[in-house]
Amino acid sequence: MSRYDASTIEPKWQAAWEEAGCFRAVRDESRPKYYVLEMFPYPSGRIHMGHVRNYTMGDVVARYKASCGFSVLHPMGWDAFGMPAENAAMESGGHPKDWTYGNIAQMKDQMKPMGLSIDWTREFATCDPEYYGQQQAMFLDFLEKGLVYRKAATVNWDPVDMTVLANEQVIDGKGWRSGAPVERRELTQWFFKISDYSEELLDALDGLDDWPDKVKTMQRNWIGKSTGLQFAFSLVDGPHGHDRIEVFTTRPDTLMGASFVAVSADHPLAKILERERDDVAAFNADCRRMGTSEEELEKAPKLGFDTGLTVRHPFDNAWELPVYIANFILMDYGTGAIFGCPAHDQRDLEFARKYDLPVASTYVPGSDAEAHVLPEDGGDAYVPPKTRRVKYVRGFAGDEVQTGDEAIAAAVRFCEENGVGHGVTIYRLRDWGLSRQRYWGCPIPVVHCEDCGVVPEKKENLPVTLPYDEGGKPIDFSIPGNPLDRHPSWRDTKCPACGGAAKRETDTMDTFVDSSWYFARFTAPDADTPTNPEDAAYWMNVDQYIGGIEHAILHLLYSRFFARAMHICGHLPEKSKEPFDALFTQGMVTHEMYVGTMDVSEPASEFRADAPEGQTVQGGRTKYYLPAEVLTVEADGTRYALWKDGLHEHGVDPGDQEAVKAWLKESQGKPRPKADGQEVILRIYPSAKMSKSKKNVVDPERIIAEYGADTARWFVLSDSPPERDVEWTASGADAAYKHLSRVWRICADIADIADSAEEGSPEADEELARAMHRAIHDVTMGIDSFGFNAAIAKLYAFTNTLQKSKAGPTAKREAARVLAQLMSPMTPHLAEDCWHMLGGEGLVTGHAWPKADASMLVEDTVTLPIQINGKRKSEIVVPKDLNKEEVEKLALADNAVKKALDGGAPKKLIVVPGRIVNVVI
Repeated sequence: MSRYDASTIEPKWQAAWEEAGCFRAVRDESRPKYYVLEMFPYPSGRIHMGHVRNYTMGDVVARYKASCGFSVLHPMGWDAFGMPAENAAMESGGHPKDWTYGNIAQMKDQMKPMGLSIDWTREFATCDPEYYGQQQAMFLDFLEKGLVYRKAATVNWDPVDMTVLANEQVIDGKGWRSGAPVERRELTQWFFKISDYSEELLDALDGLDDWPDKVKTMQRNWIGKSTGLQFAFSLVDGPHGHDRIEVFTTRPDTLMGASFVAVSADHPLAKILERERDDVAAFNADCRRMGTSEEELEKAPKLGFDTGLTVRHPFDNAWELPVYIANFILMDYGTGAIFGCPAHDQRDLEFARKYDLPVASTYVPGSDAEAHVLPEDGGDAYVPPKTRRVKYVRGFAGDEVQTGDEAIAAAVRFCEENGVGHGVTIYRLRDWGLSRQRYWGCPIPVVHCEDCGVVPEKKENLPVTLPYDEGGKPIDFSIPGNPLDRHPSWRDTKCPACGGAAKRETDTMDTFVDSSWYFARFTAPDADTPTNPEDAAYWMNVDQYIGGIEHAILHLLYSRFFARAMHICGHLPEKSKEPFDALFTQGMVTHEMYVGTMDVSEPASEFRADAPEGQTVQGGRTKYYLPAEVLTVEADGTRYALWKDGLHEHGVDPGDQEAVKAWLKESQGKPRPKADGQEVILRIYPSAKMSKSKKNVVDPERIIAEYGADTARWFVLSDSPPERDVEWTASGADAAYKHLSRVWRICADIADIADSAEEGSPEADEELARAMHRAIHDVTMGIDSFGFNAAIAKLYAFTNTLQKSKAGPTAKREAARVLAQLMSPMTPHLAEDCWHMLGGEGLVTGHAWPKADASMLVEDTVTLPIQINGKRKSEIVVPKDLNKEEVEKLALADNAVKKALDGGAPKKLIVVPGRIVNVVI
């Protein structure tokens, strides 16, 4: 070839890798292993630039580690169960299975051209019966070990998707998929006992040194360890023998400022009252329509219902507090009841002011310690830091001045000594409800028998597979609800215990179960058990896990629990209780948005009932445009975005820059509609996460077809640190392609130099060799530290040095081959082609990573900047060990210094060895 042609090069080398089996993961006890894994994708049918960035990062690590002598496992699979497939079936009349496997095939075809070093022989989808059958086997193991159980519980119910949602799947009170307002219902559900491991999961975070601190902080907050006092208020004339309300508080030191007691709408007392009173039932129903996230409860207006009941204060039987049902209390935290101290809790203060309840400070005002008097009008609650020293009123928490922490401990001791409750530790983390009322998920392998109760399926009967149709007829997904409930030939079965008539569990598992152990299955995807002990012992743990920060809580926390449960059941070794040794959370790929207005006519009847027939109202709608639909152009110092089709309609060729600029000048840069009312000159909005709705998406297939995969890979790695967002720009992609073309030409030119060509000077050869070894060192450090952009910056510099070098052909060939090796993890196709042109042996893929010669990294010279009166004016290159007197002579001989001195002598001449020369005149 006479030029760099990615469309020819890339398929050629992908075929060579395939034929050589380069990426097959082999358990080789004689070699160290390295397991790199990117969070596997949901098969939506299209890859996006976020996929390109994520998988390229993992691929760089995998290729680099392979060339360093590791046996590398770099697998790929599909997180394939879930509501989107079922929703698609409802819309299209098709089947979730067909939709999912069709999307998998499509996305795999899109990913293959990226040249990823993936062992595709280990590929699986979580909807494969071979995978979810082993998941069912583990469920039975967990059941046997007491790690999973069934109970009635209040759950979040999505009325559109008609399924239960975890608290974490409720966003601003709405279902994370459907966007419908979530309701709270009581259903019998299956749960994993993750809360039993709260302390262990919390403590183990301290040992995850190679996890981002922000992720560990998010997990700590989610687990939510709290210490405090649990005690009971006695109810005055409680209904039906209900004589006490248990309360948990983290601030027992403020008990003397209690103003009211409040319970959740799902508290047993509230449920008793709602059965007897319609007004209580109506209020409770309103509470249950709210979201369950802390954020939503915090933002919502604080509402309460006065039950008319009172409780006695534990330290004063004559002191009675009103009992409310409140909308900001959840039953699944603490006891589902609180006491309110409005002076020292802002939420309680808002509630007290709304219902005209007393506000009494528990601190002594005017003391030598922190004094605080609550303002009567509009003041905020006072919450002293736990380390602040304060003095309390009535002294039950200790008369002396003490810190908040000391006072809390003293209050707990006082209460325990006086028989008022006991100190406890609780956690925010609740047990993981895994039941989902839907078809497209892993069936829960139990049956319900009238005689035997809930009976586990026998392992020899696994997998319990999902039915594809019903009596030869397609399953009708357009009917709301779970199709398994109305599928008698699948639902009705025999009891594994007694052989009598029984019904299968029709709930399926939460898809977070599927993704909580897939990393372990990759170690032996064809095993007849969930894992193979020898393979798991060799390949686990995942050495480098890569994925988005959005999975910091749910997926990672559930996976950590699952790894512990799998260890208990013998499926993972002890070392794998923490399955991910290192975690990296990459930034997003962003793009600017192009927005115009489309003039539209709406029937006037849409706005006025008495509008004459046929009358219309003119209006405008915002319209977003895809980057491929837009031409960006610079004219008179301003950057414009122009709709290409609109230009065509105005008779302007978008490919003719001069014609476009002339039209812009004529239009005076103002939006100008085309015939059907769509603007041609668009507004450019700042870069944002790529979104289909905003149309600021770039199609990776188009980019790969236009520039090649290596250009896309190089761009997403080079533009910014991998933990930060990267903005995709057409100019950036263009620049990346031009650089790769330049590298190819440099290597081709060096390869064409005849062996008989005149050798360079020893000095030039040594200079190039030093640059080469410096590049090896710096690129290696960059990859090892996940500083891919820094490594690429070094490659740019080395490329410049190589191109300008006066070294001989032998030195240049060696340096060019090293350049190919160093670029191989980032641009593997280009690297193979250059390696081949330069006479490299075999494939550069898997070839041993070059090692830097430490002696070549020692610099013999140093560049010293020269400042004259504090401003940098020149520099000199001197031997590293040159003495101070000789440096002074060279500095005074510098042209810039001589000109500034104009024949005179400096007032001062300061030499900082190895750093700088300062001349004061």
